Amino acid sequence: MFTGIVEEVGTVRAVERRGDNGRLVIEAHTVLEDLRDGDSICVSGVCLTAREIGPQSFAADCSRETLQRTTLGRLQVGSRVNLERALTLATRLGGHIVQGHVDGRGRLLEVQSHGESWTVRIAYPPELGRYLVFKGSVAVEGISLTIAALADEHFDVAIIPKTWEATNLRYLQPGDEVNLEADIIAKYVERMLTHGREKIALS
Repeated sequence: MFTGIVEEVGTVRAVERRGDNGRLVIEAHTVLEDLRDGDSICVSGVCLTAREIGPQSFAADCSRETLQRTTLGRLQVGSRVNLERALTLATRLGGHIVQGHVDGRGRLLEVQSHGESWTVRIAYPPELGRYLVFKGSVAVEGISLTIAALADEHFDVAIIPKTWEATNLRYLQPGDEVNLEADIIAKYVERMLTHGREKIALS
């Protein structure tokens, strides 16, 4: 489990395909301080398991499901990725609860600069629309953000200088895909309501 507060931007140093699966080697610094083999780590919004931890990098295996559902299958050597270690009981929850379970891929439509802030517009797949709420939380590339405007096919998020400097958003271009994770609370509420209706229908 994560908070959506990115700790650093890492750089992909190797991409290895193993049949339908794959392995990434990512250069990093901050997240390596206490990272241990087998620890969960969020890579651009995807929960992975850290392996082969060295002084300047770590490796992570990616399943077929991960490569198909997220943008990790499109990463190349030199790609920038957001990194966050799993939260602890002593961690301040500065963002929102992020599982690292990507719901779908969105697409960056445009970035508007407003001097010292930015508005980023992102298209989302239709099946995610029911989980998105104006002023609600959404994870984009593992970043905890607030929806500033919501339309039928896209949403806007407002980016402050700290977020712009500390994440990979500044490296993305219009047309690039991004990992999206809806707020887990919305998904649980939907499940409870749906399950209740199913039980009533069967009774």
